[in-house]
Amino acid sequence: MSDQPTKAKLWGGRFTGKTDPLMHEFNQSLKYDKRMHSADIRGSIAYAKALSRVGILTEGEREKLTDGLKAVGKEWEDGVFEVKEDDEDIHTANERRLTELIGSLGGKLHTGRSRNDQVATDMRLWLLDEVDDIEQGLSALLRVMVERADQEKDYLLPGYTHLQRGQPIRWSHLLLSHALSFRYDLERLQQLIPRISVLPLGCGALAGNPFAVDREFLAKELGFKSIAENSLWGVGDRDFIVEFLQWASLTMVHVSRMAEDLIIYSTAEFGFVTLSDAYSTGSSIMPQKKNPDSLELLRGKSGRIFGNMAGFLMTYKGLPSTYNKDLQEDKEPLFDAVDNVSASLKIAEGVIATLNVHPEKMLQALTMDVLATDLADYLVRKGIPFRETHHISGRAVALAETRKCQLNDLTLEDYKTLSDKFSEDIHQVFNFEASVERRESIGGTSKKMVERQIQVLRNVLANSK
Repeated sequence: MSDQPTKAKLWGGRFTGKTDPLMHEFNQSLKYDKRMHSADIRGSIAYAKALSRVGILTEGEREKLTDGLKAVGKEWEDGVFEVKEDDEDIHTANERRLTELIGSLGGKLHTGRSRNDQVATDMRLWLLDEVDDIEQGLSALLRVMVERADQEKDYLLPGYTHLQRGQPIRWSHLLLSHALSFRYDLERLQQLIPRISVLPLGCGALAGNPFAVDREFLAKELGFKSIAENSLWGVGDRDFIVEFLQWASLTMVHVSRMAEDLIIYSTAEFGFVTLSDAYSTGSSIMPQKKNPDSLELLRGKSGRIFGNMAGFLMTYKGLPSTYNKDLQEDKEPLFDAVDNVSASLKIAEGVIATLNVHPEKMLQALTMDVLATDLADYLVRKGIPFRETHHISGRAVALAETRKCQLNDLTLEDYKTLSDKFSEDIHQVFNFEASVERRESIGGTSKKMVERQIQVLRNVLANSK
């Protein structure tokens, strides 16, 4: 009787002693890998078909197995699947329940198959489904940003370097700078899909399948783009998980940087934007507070996702060939990253869609010193080398600071003391709209170039559908 729990395990025949209860709990992964139940059922149904094609199963047995697997899947979907103590993982649980429903025929399903190639297949199938959802979420965020930029092209604000005011830009130009990062995140995610979509099923434990199952049939049946060409690699490879975690880390860095901008701009000191109540919270002690918790959480999640990636890489780096139980540590960081990236993109979309923008506050933040480069450019057009004009413009800034006035308050006579190239048209420089419109090369902040960026991103979104 004491040996019964061990004998019930898929690997129990070799062992006669009882598993330490703590070891059983330590070893068990069903509590988190049960979310792959649908992928596991799909893979098993396809494998049953492959076994029937090589005569391991009769057509009647295949049909009975398929019906039983669908019934198991239905129990998971309906939330009535009953987990038993010896269900180590989703594969064990599904096979155990299948055998309860259809009898010993359930034991034929594992012919030539190992949990090694089974779990690798399940994870790829599951991740492909999740990537599709994440791709849609990222596209939705991009679409909201592009449409908002199109509506708010006329708003001007200071552009910053080192968090110091640099030159005037369009608000839409700033928004699109973050959108461009997400555009390339979308592209990288799409490029990753073929490397996830590689079929391990049929690799067996490590040496391949001894029953000549048609792996090309399996790939077509399950929708994989290619087949693992080496069985050792097929069961031991988790590069696709590392790549996804790296992708997620970089994408969340971009989310975090956008959040940081909006957090700063939402402070009373800036006042450029206000978050909607739906994405803000208050203070438990200070009634006047409206905190950008949604943005702070987005910023914080980036560290968590990076930690998932770094942690798994440290596990992965030291493993010998093929499958090792350490690889069970791939699931929790992957599942956590998928959940948090997916939620973060949806929250970011909501924040951007409902954000209140204050163009009058942005305009108030524009002071004439941000046109110092335009002043230098004015003299460049008069034939003076830029290194000289930069120095002259700096002296003009210093003169205005001494006079405690703005650059446009200096007279023509003041400017002529700095260079005889200044003339009556000098005060035409001091126009913020004219400044941004002069930036009309590709990538610039003029309205025409902003509209170009918008069209580029719209084309990307149209081609991603």
